Amino acid sequence: MEFARDMHSVCIGIWVKVGARNETPGKSGISHFLEHMFFKGTLSRSAQDIAIEIDSIGGEINAVTSTEYTLFYVKVLEEFMEQALDLLTDLILHSTFPDADIEKEKNIVYEEIKMVEDNPSDYVHELFSKSIWGEEGLGQSVLGNETTIRSFTRQDLLQHINNHYGTEKLIVACSGNFSEERLVDHLNRTIGTIKRDGQGNNLETPRFSGALNIVTKDLSESHICLGLKGLSYKSDNKYVMHLLNTILGAGISSRLFQNIREKRGLVYSVYSYHMAYFDAGLWAVYAGTDRKHVSEVINLTVDEIRNLPKSVSAEELGRAKAQLKGNLLLALESTSNKMTNIAKQEIYYGKYFSPDEIIQMVEAVTLDNLRALADELLREDRFALTVYGPVDKEKLRMSCELMQKQAG
Repeated sequence: MEFARDMHSVCIGIWVKVGARNETPGKSGISHFLEHMFFKGTLSRSAQDIAIEIDSIGGEINAVTSTEYTLFYVKVLEEFMEQALDLLTDLILHSTFPDADIEKEKNIVYEEIKMVEDNPSDYVHELFSKSIWGEEGLGQSVLGNETTIRSFTRQDLLQHINNHYGTEKLIVACSGNFSEERLVDHLNRTIGTIKRDGQGNNLETPRFSGALNIVTKDLSESHICLGLKGLSYKSDNKYVMHLLNTILGAGISSRLFQNIREKRGLVYSVYSYHMAYFDAGLWAVYAGTDRKHVSEVINLTVDEIRNLPKSVSAEELGRAKAQLKGNLLLALESTSNKMTNIAKQEIYYGKYFSPDEIIQMVEAVTLDNLRALADELLREDRFALTVYGPVDKEKLRMSCELMQKQAG
């Protein structure tokens, strides 16, 4: 919990440590589908009642499913905290999951899947993840697919709750202007009454595959995802990784943005990102470009990554530190972001790091740390590459094979 008496809002989140990677392939997408179904009515509120109540107090209630967790949250003015908390805990404890609504929701999720597939700059990441991690675990789509969704029954949803919505996997995080006493009292009377333990997360450490995956489609642009094995959440080098990624492609002063977009005009969008999981990670670059520039953009990106160990400078490190600290402090002005920060630290580290502690860890990173990590990541694995859109498969394959040989 984090108090902020100078704010007018409060954000409360109930986090469940279950996501797409915990699902069996035959039930892919059930965490996300269940997240939808929690909003379809409780013993005392219909779905319409829920919508009217939250709008009537000017609040926001929503949920998010990811690869490793599911989040239900509410954000309201502090005077409505208890009403909002009552609504949120009612969803978790007393949702009814009517069969008729399950069938209707299947159509809604089908439309959500099609919406993602119709947005190639989003869909390429799903193709990329599956190519790297395989058909199970981290490679599974959060949304699932039409076949698995069609099979879901009310009993499947109840079994998923019984397996995963237990005391060992539930975390409540809160930030903003609120009464701790009233919050804890309400939670003890509601979420605190849950008795089931749920199943443990016995996960196999995923294996990173540096595969080439070319999916052709008649689009106006080709969409590129290229990456290397990254770091897990618990890595001691996590802030080194953040700074290295900032220098490579996080922001308009980054190397990728300046070289590929500003200097050469080959793309509108290009950026790098790092995805950390409990036991694995991915360091990747996305770019969208015309089909005739695909090989050039890939080669320029690979050159920028390979040059990092010997070329990253003290000036870039100083600028990246300032950027990272600024992004952190600006984000924490939001009660939603504060709540998320508290919960993720508990989920992944089991302890809380204050903003001052995080800034100290960022400041402690040296130029040698950056160069050593860049060198280590480049030695670890071959590049993984997914291209989605109009592309000459054989020409691109030959270009990539040459690129890999030059690396060896």
